Amino acid sequence: MIKKGIGRQIVLHYFIVVFVTLFMVEVIFAFALRTYYYQTIENHMSNHATRTTDYFQRFVKLYAERDPDYFTEILRTFELDNTELMVLNRKGEVKASSTQFQADKPIQTSDVPQAVAGGVGKWVGRQATGEWVMAVSTPLQVRGENRYIVRYVTSLEDVNAKLMNMTLLSVGVGSAVLALVTLFSIGLANSIVKPINNIRAVSAQMAKGKFDARIKGNYKYELGELAATLNYMAEEIVRSNQIKDDFISSISHELRTPLTGIKGWSETLTSGGFDPEETKIGMQIISKETERLIGLVEEMLDFSKLQQNEMKLVIGKVNLKELLQETMLNVWAKAEQKQIQLKLDDRAERPVIVVGDGNRLKQVFLNLVDNAVKFSNENSWIHLVITLKDSSTALVQVIDSGIGISEEHLGKVSDRFFQVNHNRGGTGLGLAISKQIVELHKGEMQIHSELGAGTTVSVTLPLLEMVGEAGSGAETAERADTSGLLTGKEQMGQDGMNEDA
Repeated sequence: MIKKGIGRQIVLHYFIVVFVTLFMVEVIFAFALRTYYYQTIENHMSNHATRTTDYFQRFVKLYAERDPDYFTEILRTFELDNTELMVLNRKGEVKASSTQFQADKPIQTSDVPQAVAGGVGKWVGRQATGEWVMAVSTPLQVRGENRYIVRYVTSLEDVNAKLMNMTLLSVGVGSAVLALVTLFSIGLANSIVKPINNIRAVSAQMAKGKFDARIKGNYKYELGELAATLNYMAEEIVRSNQIKDDFISSISHELRTPLTGIKGWSETLTSGGFDPEETKIGMQIISKETERLIGLVEEMLDFSKLQQNEMKLVIGKVNLKELLQETMLNVWAKAEQKQIQLKLDDRAERPVIVVGDGNRLKQVFLNLVDNAVKFSNENSWIHLVITLKDSSTALVQVIDSGIGISEEHLGKVSDRFFQVNHNRGGTGLGLAISKQIVELHKGEMQIHSELGAGTTVSVTLPLLEMVGEAGSGAETAERADTSGLLTGKEQMGQDGMNEDA
């Protein structure tokens, strides 16, 4: 007995479909077989009667009715093997019979009136003796008048017995097919239900927090994909939990360091007794650590907005070359401390204008150049290259000759909270935030690196001309709207395309 569930439904559906199909086939087969046999018998008797009638009418003597052997001559002429031949008058009274049986009353079956009307009558039914018979009647003309009816009667018992045997044989074959299909459907149901039960059991363990559980088994098709997806989900959850733990540890350390410095210097300065120069140094440290705290908090706040799709962009025209020059000025002092040469290489040979939020794009390039400075050795170089990738896309590359990224970590550096070295500080959110901001601008950010040889970060952004080709500023606003830049759309609607950079 199959338990309730998808397995029983599969077996039941297969059984019903096959049973109904076989039933219809059996009915059609039995009907066609019966029709064929009956029609063959009817045709045989009617054809014989028709041919013999023509012969009899052609060669019968004109006044033969007066001959006492007239009906005997008819019976001899019209006789047919395995049939009873009867000669009836127009009232259905039996005038002669090959069995010598004389009925007490006229025959009133439906074939007789049809023959009286001039056609070939047929009747299938049960006689008074209980025997199934077929009767075929044809008119017999004498001197151009339908005077008699030639009626053939044959038994259908043997034919019906043969039809019954063939029907039972076909039912047996159908039952065997139904049994095979049922066994096949049970096997099919088990092949589906067992993996599902296994996947359900493992999923229940995952739901209880046991993410080390994995779905084992080499399943095929959708079940295999489902098992692989659940296993991947569990691995990602484990990885995310590990990243979260690392992030909490890292951010706690990052927050504790400036807070400790601020607390220490504030207590020291409160105690008094310092000269103005020492007081100034202490206040500078407090200010620097406070800015560091603000930066950490803002980075986490940006990430939170991006995660909740709440970051609003102020859209306008952005001159990428001017934006990169500002970026270089912002990190110039930091680069100078490590004797790093910063160079902007403009290969576009014309102003490169994109549509976007100037402040957010500046945040992206500041993060990329700051990382390049942070992970470059002293007396090295960093190049910012701006060019046109094609007629509709601008390409900005931040190329450094720093320490590079190993192949193992290269695919993860853009993931949130990921840090190659936690001792270097930071939250591990900078690249993740930058990548999402670029994607909000319909751009793309890619990182290529080789350990010990340097890193190249490529950022592609759609050019203003691409939007301009679409026509009006209204279309530009629509493009911004489809990007989810609602604030930018409002800004353009009020102020037009303001130049931000």
